[in-house]
Amino acid sequence: MKQKIKVLLLFAVFILVLNVTWHYSFADDNNHKEKNWYHKILNKDDDDKGQHRERNRKRHRDNDHDESYLKPVNNPTYEAKCGGCHFLYQPELLPSVSWMKILDQLDDHFGEEIELDPDSIKIIYDYLKSNGAENSSAKRAAKIMRSLGNHVPLRITDIPYILEKHHELSPEVLKRESIGSLSNCIACHTTAEEGIYEDDNVKIPQ
Repeated sequence: MKQKIKVLLLFAVFILVLNVTWHYSFADDNNHKEKNWYHKILNKDDDDKGQHRERNRKRHRDNDHDESYLKPVNNPTYEAKCGGCHFLYQPELLPSVSWMKILDQLDDHFGEEIELDPDSIKIIYDYLKSNGAENSSAKRAAKIMRSLGNHVPLRITDIPYILEKHHELSPEVLKRESIGSLSNCIACHTTAEEGIYEDDNVKIPQ
């Protein structure tokens, strides 16, 4: 009888130990799964945050171009008819009323007679009028407009803001063969065609 009781007790202890071992093993496995799930969530959050930051950076870059820089010329007729003779000035460099006056005087375009067909004139007229400085969100265009007051210049080089930005340049520098005049923006502003006139991108030729 005593032997049977000992056997039963040993069996009970064995079952108890086995149950406890299985319980902790199952808990560890669940804990591991939970940790893996938690890390997946964290990694997904990190990925989402990274993508969100990149989207914000791209949107910030795009906004920077809209707010700080002028838009590059994107009208084929204006490029073809005007770009063959001089630098293609962005419409935002002058108010639309100035552009209209310039187009109304093509028979004496700064000493030259310009012949354009009516369709081209209409296309260029609409493009320059719609994209004049007063219709721009660029900071530089806003500064141009503020400097003009009621003045309606026919030349970009007559704009007070432009003159102020170049006041340190001597006439001798502007007369260099590589520059010619203040109106030759692309001579010094290496990114002028992109509508970017930042000082960091200026290289004055000899």
